[in-house]
Amino acid sequence: MSVPSALVGPGFSTYHPEDVAWLLSDLSALPLEGDVTMREVEIQAGRRHYSETLPIEYAPSAAYLDAYRHALASQSLTVAVAIRVLAEAILATRGPQVVLVSLARAGVPIGILLRRWLLRRGVDGRHFALSIIRDRGIDRLALDAILQEVDAAHVQFVDGWTGKGVIADTLTNAIEAYVTARPAAARLSSDLAVLSDPIGVAALSATGRDLLIPSALLNATVSGLVSRTVLNDQFVGPGMFHGAKFYRELIAEDRSREFIDTIVSRFDEADRVDPATLLGDDAPKVTTATLPLLMDRLGVDDPHRLKPGIGETTRMLLRRVPERVFVDPLRADDLEHVRVLAEMRGVPTTIDTRLPWACVGVVARRGGGA
Repeated sequence: MSVPSALVGPGFSTYHPEDVAWLLSDLSALPLEGDVTMREVEIQAGRRHYSETLPIEYAPSAAYLDAYRHALASQSLTVAVAIRVLAEAILATRGPQVVLVSLARAGVPIGILLRRWLLRRGVDGRHFALSIIRDRGIDRLALDAILQEVDAAHVQFVDGWTGKGVIADTLTNAIEAYVTARPAAARLSSDLAVLSDPIGVAALSATGRDLLIPSALLNATVSGLVSRTVLNDQFVGPGMFHGAKFYRELIAEDRSREFIDTIVSRFDEADRVDPATLLGDDAPKVTTATLPLLMDRLGVDDPHRLKPGIGETTRMLLRRVPERVFVDPLRADDLEHVRVLAEMRGVPTTIDTRLPWACVGVVARRGGGA
């Protein structure tokens, strides 16, 4: 079977070419962005799936960049320790032939850091990025491309964090269907590895805490200048990977390598730290049963409008139409960027001491749809 070639930097993304191979179609020349409010109306009314268009990528404001820098400085060692814990767990599970497959886009910086840590252990593993989309599944052509080159048993899927567990469920269902259709891939596991797993759905995680991961604070400018993935039949046809854009015009704002280099610079120190001191070793995990109870208490009638956790709340504030943010006052030090974003967008913030996450965002209802 003939499959397209992978994309690598600097032609696609600002990452080093050896850091990640993107199994995506380059849609950079296409006008896929839309006004955030109109996009929200279309999505909630069911007239467009969120993956068919893109939110507009903005250069972050000076105030928000300050909040990002603070988060990076304060959390770099914690993230480095989390990378150490997760990398060692992956190595013990998959062995030295491990192949990292990051779920684009949030998983890619984490996959690069894992690869860098494994290199310190003498493991020169390959790292691919592919698309997975809620309600639509994984890019099967991208999986075909990977399994033409590597043993399925060595593949480890990677993401940054779990929110409601939707992507983990999507991955499980997608791999089950893929293996059913391709028995030769029977040893391909849907086990997911993440840094932060408060809801307890990942097979491997560094912590159950709702961790502040600085790469969650920016969009393309901390992800190699690559957009979210796109699956739109108008632009992605048979024989093509799912698509994405490379925002070369934002090169002056790019902080992708800075993020990687900052975390890597703490690796030696991370080797000497007891993980429990930074990550916690007994953090409680919520369950899927928590979600309907939380929705009822917060007055949210649609699970798609609920965005639990630091990562999901941040992404909501960056690219959706927010209604309100609930924050745990005990986690205020981790939520400075949430405060800044909420103020910038005029989003009310409510103190809630009973949250199972550090914060929870609620998407505003638009257009009367789901």
